[in-house]
Amino acid sequence: MIGLINDFLIYLEKERNYSLNTISSYNKDFNVFKRYLSINQTTEIKQIDYKFIRTYLAYLYEKKYSNKSIARMISSLKSFYKYLMKKHKIETNPMNLIKTPKLEKKLPKFLYYDELEQILSIPDINTTLGLRDALILEMFYSTGIRVSEIIKIKINDINFDDRRILITGKGNKERYVLYGTKMEKLLNAYLINSRLKLLQKENSFLLLNRYGNELTDRGIRKILDTILKKGALDKHISPHTLRHTFATHMLDSGADIKIVQELLGHESLSTTQIYTHVSNEKIKDVYYKTHPRASIK
Repeated sequence: MIGLINDFLIYLEKERNYSLNTISSYNKDFNVFKRYLSINQTTEIKQIDYKFIRTYLAYLYEKKYSNKSIARMISSLKSFYKYLMKKHKIETNPMNLIKTPKLEKKLPKFLYYDELEQILSIPDINTTLGLRDALILEMFYSTGIRVSEIIKIKINDINFDDRRILITGKGNKERYVLYGTKMEKLLNAYLINSRLKLLQKENSFLLLNRYGNELTDRGIRKILDTILKKGALDKHISPHTLRHTFATHMLDSGADIKIVQELLGHESLSTTQIYTHVSNEKIKDVYYKTHPRASIK
């Protein structure tokens, strides 16, 4: 059983092209499951049926895991069992009848334009690393890409004439994203003034660290944390916050939701639709703050 879980994690990394951060999250969920298997002295996949999964869920509730955590663990197991069915390791899927607990839908966090401008202005573009960091921030906002996608970009993936980049997303699916003149200026300046200084050996990746190696997921997040410590904005901001901001600002400006879906690389339109709710919340917020009669009782 443990071997099958390890095979699945390798599959996610090698075949599905998932980020190390995502795989780590899956692994944490499976560690809880493996602990329960050990408690019940269960070692064979054929011993796990619908009833066993139900008792596992009861165990999670007993251990006071939140609905959000349980929903994530169920999702991890559902993905695992789909993999087992695909690889013909099992004949029936005990997860088919398992329902995910309902969660309160939380709107994605995004930045208002003045907040965004404040963050984008923090890196010192007159320094080698500052110019690189400014480009990273601008890339997240201008293209809406994920952190797992930005670290994979190679020079050859960029079409400088058309201002577009070939992105390899989840499951090795490819798509193009576009960028504007603001990012174009930063990109060209970085390639001439920063990347050449950072480059110590042959390397085809666009973004490099101070040692001339390609940046990692962790490296990007560390850069962002360092930038935010220099600013006065009292918000927790991740690369995904900038992705959310990209989508929200696009829709606020009248972009077709299907175009935004394509640029974000969402498989389902329903995933993109959450940003329309963000826009609606913004409209309400602005109305109640600005209309003279909005707050009159």
